[in-house]
Amino acid sequence: MQQLKYLAGYSSDIVQQVQSLVDAGTLGQVLLRRYPNLHNIRSDKALYDYSQALKQSYLRQSQPVSKVIFDDKISLSHQALGLHSYVARIQGRKLKAKNEIRISSKLKRVPEPLLKMVVVHELAHLREKEHNKAFYQLCTHMLPDYHQLEFDLRLYLTCVDAGQCPYQAMA
Repeated sequence: MQQLKYLAGYSSDIVQQVQSLVDAGTLGQVLLRRYPNLHNIRSDKALYDYSQALKQSYLRQSQPVSKVIFDDKISLSHQALGLHSYVARIQGRKLKAKNEIRISSKLKRVPEPLLKMVVVHELAHLREKEHNKAFYQLCTHMLPDYHQLEFDLRLYLTCVDAGQCPYQAMA
């Protein structure tokens, strides 16, 4: 029996249901039925364009994002799959500030809704820096099923840890 570290904070009933799927070796099939296809966003340029389209739809008045990339250095040891950073540099007598979003390269091979959830999460940090009520309201405004997708991403990570992830075998 494996510890379900990504489900800490969920009710014991939910954890038990997921544990029984892991024990039966069927968690991967559950995810595959729900999300049968991987996204086709493989390059940093495609990720930037994808993120900009979402930003343009929901956050037109927010600060611009100068960079959105897949990053090999982001791992779960950071407790994150995406990072939003506000980078300030001094150039001569001017202070130049840029917003950058980095998404874990581990998300290159996931279903599109799961990638979208992480991108929406990072874009929401343009307006709300903290994980507060306003932050999550903004996330659900941009993606109404945000909380379900966050849970499903946790299921995906659990599936990977259990060695049952069907997406890793997909081309």
